[in-house]
Amino acid sequence: MSANTDATAHEHHFIEALDVLFLRGNKLFGDPGSQGDALIPPWPSAAAGALRSQLLAHDGTDLSAFSQGRVNHPSLGTPAQPGAFAITAFTLAREGSNASTETLHPLPADLVVTEQEGGYHIQSLRPLAIGPSLVTSSSFSETPVLPETNRHKACLGLWLTQAGWQRYLQGNLPKPALQPNGDLLKSSDLWGIDSRVGVGLNASTRSADDGKLFTTHAVALKQGVGFLATVRGARLPSHTSLRFGGDGRAAISQLVSLEPPQVDLQSIISQARCRMVLTTPGLFTKGWLPNGVQLQNDGSHRLNLYGVSARLVCASVPRAETISGWDLANWQPKAAQRAAPTGSVYWLDQLKATPEALGKLAESGLWSTPCEDANRRAEGFNRFTFAAYSCT
Repeated sequence: MSANTDATAHEHHFIEALDVLFLRGNKLFGDPGSQGDALIPPWPSAAAGALRSQLLAHDGTDLSAFSQGRVNHPSLGTPAQPGAFAITAFTLAREGSNASTETLHPLPADLVVTEQEGGYHIQSLRPLAIGPSLVTSSSFSETPVLPETNRHKACLGLWLTQAGWQRYLQGNLPKPALQPNGDLLKSSDLWGIDSRVGVGLNASTRSADDGKLFTTHAVALKQGVGFLATVRGARLPSHTSLRFGGDGRAAISQLVSLEPPQVDLQSIISQARCRMVLTTPGLFTKGWLPNGVQLQNDGSHRLNLYGVSARLVCASVPRAETISGWDLANWQPKAAQRAAPTGSVYWLDQLKATPEALGKLAESGLWSTPCEDANRRAEGFNRFTFAAYSCT
């Protein structure tokens, strides 16, 4: 099935859980009284691992030989040298009317939602030049500023609908109301938390130790809510079962049609400026600074990647998260790496590129040539989308 795959073709797969899911992050748990939190959305590597395992089983591949690098799969390659398979997008999603699928997106770092006078109010951070009398640690020429006269506490636990995400990418503020009249959704409308109690085991006897109780958070997705994974370089079964997340909980994956939000690349080139918004965590060699960005002699930062040249003038990056995982082929933990979170925003100006170059960069992700980490690229990290320079 996968031998004749077009390496540039994309498939969209909707993953729906049949049970609660254990979507673990990188925080240790298991000590008496500890608590294992859930991570929503999970890292794209969770989808990559589930889909690749299913593909190997479907094709009848010898799993032991594959893990040892003795079998070269047509789409997956080997654990040491990945093939054409790659996750190019991964986000929360839900089934809509007429068998349609709608993507759902966490709020990007430059959007601030507050509750005022009984309703929601959405504002956008704007890059502004700071006067010489104000000293900051930033090395950029501009700083993201929220222009407001009164202080309000930002609302948490909100998501954007696909329509709201489309408005945001086009440079417009999403509608500041909950569905069905607005573009916002509460996380409580998408999933709930089911706390489960675990028992610590004695490593020698493999029996329960007295007093070693801990709690883990299981995610119970609402009816019709799941994950949308876009796959390039492989043909997967149109409908199949998966083992997903911690403990390999049951899920189903089905091929769906999708019209993803579109970005007007020609308008971006005409304005010679734009935003880059991370849609999956960014594993960059320079921490939060994207691959392809270099510090210049004049103190500026410039992006040069896949025929795209621009000056990085401002960034809004939340607190770093730590990415790791389990290497099943080598039966050992993956190296822990600091990552720029999903939703991080980077402002670019002095943009020089063609629509084709912008499209190639968006398709490739923020990876250099040669790639810094082919395995992490296949798992879907460093993915982003272009957006208009500012929201109005």
